[in-house]
Amino acid sequence: MCAKTKAKPKDQTPSGGEKVVAVNRKAFHDFFVEEDMEAGIQLTGTEIKSIRDGRVNLRDAYARVQGGEVWLHGMHISPYEHSGAYFQHDPLRPRKLLLHRKQIDYLQKQTEAAGYTLVPLRLVLRRGRAKLDLGLARGKRDYDKRQALAERDAKRQIQQALRRRD
Repeated sequence: MCAKTKAKPKDQTPSGGEKVVAVNRKAFHDFFVEEDMEAGIQLTGTEIKSIRDGRVNLRDAYARVQGGEVWLHGMHISPYEHSGAYFQHDPLRPRKLLLHRKQIDYLQKQTEAAGYTLVPLRLVLRRGRAKLDLGLARGKRDYDKRQALAERDAKRQIQQALRRRD
């Protein structure tokens, strides 16, 4: 008997059709991420092509609720190399995030009242569509950052000691 195999679509990876394009490691260093949610991004044609090439930077990006919509500021998407000068996009333009109305209302209430900020955590291609994992986060103080570094070093030393013992 032969087992039938399905052909995978072009953009999908073996792990369920998800390809991580960019991760914002600085967000986990500077913030306590308390909640995260998935949001779509409104993009132009040359932007999605650059994202598929992995030419994205999330380091200084943040999101803001303005006028009942969520906008992503500071995400740098490099211009697509193979397009003409007429079709180029602005690399740092604000991009609209696509969320449900209840999610937008919740995020607005949290950012205004509770002092949270919206930070992009990672950019992923899921089933060929660009999705942004958006985190609801609270800022860390300097002593929190030092404590997190000390905990990470202690865990690393414990793991090394266990490996040496085995």
